[in-house]
Amino acid sequence: MGVGFIMLCHTALDRAAAVARHWARAGAPVVVHVDRRVPQDQFAAMQAACADVPAIGFSRRYPCEWGTFGLVRATQAAAERMLAYHPEVRHCFLVSGSCLPLRPLRELQTYLASHPDTDFIESVTTSDVGWTVGGLDTERFTLRFPFSWRRNRRLFDAYTRLQRRLGVRRHIPLGLVPHLGSQWWCLTRRTLSAILNDPNRPVYDRYFRRVWIPDESYFQTLARLHSSRIESRPLTLAKFDHEGKPHVFYDDHLQLLRRSDCFVARKIWSGADRLYDAFLNPLPDASRMAEPSPGKIDRLFAKAAERRRLGRPGLYMQSRFPRAGRENGRTAGPYSVFHGFSPLFENFDAWISKSLGLRAHGHLFAPGRVEFAGGDDVFNGALCNSAALRDYNPRAFLTNLLWSTRGERQCFLLGPADNLGCVPFMAGDSNAQISVVTGAWAVPLSRAQGDFSAIRREAARLQRAEGEMLAALDLPHAKASVRVWTLADFVENPMEAIQAIFDEINPRAPHRLTEVPRMVDLSGLSTFLQQLKNQGMLPTLVGDYASIDDMLSAPPERARPYLVR
Repeated sequence: MGVGFIMLCHTALDRAAAVARHWARAGAPVVVHVDRRVPQDQFAAMQAACADVPAIGFSRRYPCEWGTFGLVRATQAAAERMLAYHPEVRHCFLVSGSCLPLRPLRELQTYLASHPDTDFIESVTTSDVGWTVGGLDTERFTLRFPFSWRRNRRLFDAYTRLQRRLGVRRHIPLGLVPHLGSQWWCLTRRTLSAILNDPNRPVYDRYFRRVWIPDESYFQTLARLHSSRIESRPLTLAKFDHEGKPHVFYDDHLQLLRRSDCFVARKIWSGADRLYDAFLNPLPDASRMAEPSPGKIDRLFAKAAERRRLGRPGLYMQSRFPRAGRENGRTAGPYSVFHGFSPLFENFDAWISKSLGLRAHGHLFAPGRVEFAGGDDVFNGALCNSAALRDYNPRAFLTNLLWSTRGERQCFLLGPADNLGCVPFMAGDSNAQISVVTGAWAVPLSRAQGDFSAIRREAARLQRAEGEMLAALDLPHAKASVRVWTLADFVENPMEAIQAIFDEINPRAPHRLTEVPRMVDLSGLSTFLQQLKNQGMLPTLVGDYASIDDMLSAPPERARPYLVR
């Protein structure tokens, strides 16, 4: 009992010839079909390369365009030649010119000998198929498809729409239940002979000639009529991505292919010299009787398909720049934003870095320059401190900075005088932790000298900018973790507020904070705010600033230790 290979080729004929010679020299006959569209000189070269191996034959050539009946006709012709010229063959294994044997032929022969009456062909009904991507399920059997999907896409789509509009429905030959499955199968001689010699074959051929992608349904359907035992799985390893396109195997997939224990794999890149050398010239070892198990590597392929479909969180690549709202995570990792803290505390960024051991930047979106941690002019990812370059695309600046430092949490300061164009983006980012003290802009203004009218206008501008930022943070689609305090509420108990922020950054920290940053002198702030109010500018975002005076005027034993008196 033996196995014979039917090989369909249309490109890389030198590789196909090498594989055919490998199988033929190991004792398996091979019948090769070469697409009629392949130039005659290339076909003649392949014939010459195989001329010294009598077990390799060539069948009549047919044009094999994807999705058309030509592929079925080519398989039929090669199968007829195989059955006629090789009576010793008991299983016929259909492969492509880009297939590669992963295990020695003797292991496949032993495996098939232990399953003498089993047909290995994926064959499922259309109602059970969930892997057709961007195509047709039931309609491929009930409509007509006379036009090539690749060459005449407009005619293909227009004719399909017309048939739907007119309610056209083809008659499926009596007794047939359409099935779908992989094109690559291994059928017994008895089943394949019954399909090719079926008295109703002209009827079936005429019907499937207008079915879309008949190579995935012709043998899969007719095998159900004639087979006594079907295992609905191929013996060929073939993986597909989320678009339904086959994965191509390269040299770096060598160990992955070996781990699958499959007998044959497709689709192998024609330039994968290492794969062809390894599998066509295997080292002598003990025979393995392992069951083919492509499921062993399914997890890796599922992960690869997800990576290709979604990309990596926070990475914006030219090759797959995502549509707005469809990116896999806006940024590469968690980060913290402190708005309104720098006017209240001395060297707040340095204190964060010391307390948490994190990279703490100054005002990354300051109007004059980018304040990188440590005062650097250039940061990871070749980001420079130019405000003009940053403001050309603030969103890209932030995402690049976070991608270049992934694995390390970044913190930076923000204020109403900064460029706040990136705030809506951060508000919709689940990686963002945004802590806001509103009205803190009043602290440095309370110590400013000069025309009070100009100071009042600046206060109004900063409050307006801060109000717009708060509105962006309060939108329904906001995903960031946002905490907001008014200046008066925050000053009342800054230790508790900062502790809550730090607990979220590092929930596993063993100890509570024992030190807070040094707060600036707030004396005179209430008087300044009252002056603004008297001048017609209402400081609504500061809160009840009278309470600040109460804390400043409290006796020493009741005063907050972190308020500078």
